[in-house]
Formats: sequence, C-alpha cells, structure tokens
Amino acid sequence: MILGSTGSIGTQALEVIKEINETEQTEEYKVFALCANNNIDLIEEQARRFAPRYCVLYEERPARDLAVRLSDTPVKVLSGIDGINFIASHDDADYIINALMGQIGLIPTLDALRCGKTVGLANKETLVAAGEIVMRTARENNAQIVPIDSEHCAILQCLQGERASDVEKLTLTATGGPFFGKSRADLENVTVSDALKHPTWRMGKKITIDSATLMNKGLELIEAYWLFGIAPENIDNIEIVIHRESIVHSLVQFTDKSVKAQLSLPDMRMCIRYALSYNNKGAGGRMKCKADELDLTRIKTLSFAEPDYETFVLPQLARFAIKESGTLPARMNAANEIAVDLFLRESIRFLDIFDLVEKAVMRHKNIKNPTLGCIINCIEETNNEFKRHFI
Repeated sequence: MILGSTGSIGTQALEVIKEINETEQTEEYKVFALCANNNIDLIEEQARRFAPRYCVLYEERPARDLAVRLSDTPVKVLSGIDGINFIASHDDADYIINALMGQIGLIPTLDALRCGKTVGLANKETLVAAGEIVMRTARENNAQIVPIDSEHCAILQCLQGERASDVEKLTLTATGGPFFGKSRADLENVTVSDALKHPTWRMGKKITIDSATLMNKGLELIEAYWLFGIAPENIDNIEIVIHRESIVHSLVQFTDKSVKAQLSLPDMRMCIRYALSYNNKGAGGRMKCKADELDLTRIKTLSFAEPDYETFVLPQLARFAIKESGTLPARMNAANEIAVDLFLRESIRFLDIFDLVEKAVMRHKNIKNPTLGCIINCIEETNNEFKRHFI
C-alpha cells in the first residue's frame, strides 16, 4: 500500500516494486491500495498499471470522477481521511509506505501500527508532531517503522551489527539547498522559482522549500531522535553538516571514535528498496538494483561545512522544540507547513517563513506529555491562528 502514490516518493516506490518483481521474477510485492490528493490522471494510470484493490483520493469530487473512469475495472474508489484510514488498517495490507506530505500522515500511521503492520516512513511530520505516541504505539503492537528518508536509511544501515550502547554521535548531512553561502540580506528577494531549484534531489514542492530554509534538517533531527532512541540528554549528539555532493548520506560515530558512513549516488529508489528488503528479507537484507554505481575517482572531492545558523535559524529552532518536547514540535511543524504554503502561493516572502515559524514557537503555551487529542488540538489551533491573519 502506498499513501501518497502520485508524489515523488510514491511514483519511485512503484518503479521499485515493478523492478523487483521483474528482476526477482516474483509477484511478492503486490500493490493493495494507492492513495493521493487529487491527481486523478496519474492515479488512474497507476491503477490500470498495478491493479490495486482500492484507490483513495483525499478530495471527494476527484474521487467521484476517478470512480467513473475506473468503472471498467474491479478497483474500488474511496475518498477523504476516512478512506485513507480504512486502507491503512485493512487486514489484507501488511506493509504501508507512508509518503503523504505533511501532518495528514499521522493518523494513518497510527492506525497501521495499531494493527501491527510495518510502516515504511517517508513522512517526517508524523514523528515530529507525535514521536513519543507513534513509537510507543509501534512497541505496544509489535509493529515496525522503517525509515525511507535517505539520511535515516543511511543511519539504519550504519547501525547494523552494532550495539546501541556503543553509539556516540549521529551526523545528518545536508546539501544546503539552493541558497548555501547566502546571507539573510541575499535572501530578501527570493522568488518561489528560486527556492524550488534544489541542487541535487527531485522532490515535491513542500520538502524542496524545507530544504531551502534548512527546516528539513530540523525535522530530520527530531525524526532521528525518535527513530534511534536517543536519550533526551544526548540530543546535542545529533549534528548536521553541509555536504554539497550528496554522496555521504549520514554518519555514525561510536565510543571508540570510529565512524561509519553510508555512501551512494543520490537516488531515493535505493532507500525505498532497502526499506522494503529490510522487512521482507531480514534486517539489512539487500536486493540487486539497477541504480548507477558510485565511482569516487570521478567524484574526486567530498566537502563538508558547518551550517550557517545565523541565517538559517530553523534547525536550531527544531532542536529547541524537541528539547522542550510536549506540543511544541507539533506547533512548530504546523506553523512551518502553513508558512511554506503561504510562500508557495506568494502570499508572504521567503524570509517570512523563518520569522513566522519562530514567533509561533516562542509564543506557544507548551503542554508537556500531551495526549493525541492535545496534539491534534494544537495543530488545529495553529491552523486557525494563521487563517485569522492571512486568509
């Protein structure tokens, strides 16, 4: 099952599934359901190609249109959050790739984990908003979360065969986005088109803007904190370095000061494949891949630099939010989602993203040890607050 099948991760996941079945000469990977927002043309094409049992569109009107288009097939078409939650908890689905964009991915992830399913997680916001609840739900139901993000997939690979007690530091690499080396003054007149010019990865608009602000590294820092069981007092042992070449995807330092790193050419299909094989082939299992081979003699140079936290303040804001914990990470994430959307609609300037998110965090009345209801209320209150000022 793929939640977010028409986005960058979703489309590549389907490519990987097709390649695995052809390469391995198996039909082990069958697509049970596809879910998207409103891209009716692409999901129809995917449905006819992969023959899922269900298709879900978030918006009701496109879902009705899709049902008409697929009326000559056995595919059942559902809509809305109820449709998403229905397929996420369905007994006949055992592996869910959550590639939904934004905090909408939280509830389907929890539904899947409560049913003991494996979740291949490419949705950062799920763990940012409710990491403690999500990880506890996985433990209580003997469910598994396998990261798909390149940085966390890299850390997962570096940790194979190692003792958790021997881990001293995690290092997340970042390209620095399109504005590496720029000062705040240089960013005064950034356009949407400028911010969407990512130097390496092909991604959706929201995550590309997060890369431009470096918020994606803040979200990944919080995600790593939950995924790899970092003790609260060791949160500063997750560091971020700028690595423009996107070859070293993350590093792990151990107590003997040795460091393991995972290297490859930037290709999310490798991460998706590893996440799938991790569950079905055993921990660390691998399958042959058609990805290009890394040739370090052609790369020649691998460079690393410290982030400019004076200009790009959001990663450190995320570090502050997870140290405070409670509802603060959910507040930060909700504010960022809205600010990015406003920027993409050209309602605010690029630098306003930094300012609006920081102000939202600093004026939040944090609730410690929140229930899921508290977190959802926090998100809704943040949405309503921004609507009053901008819509």
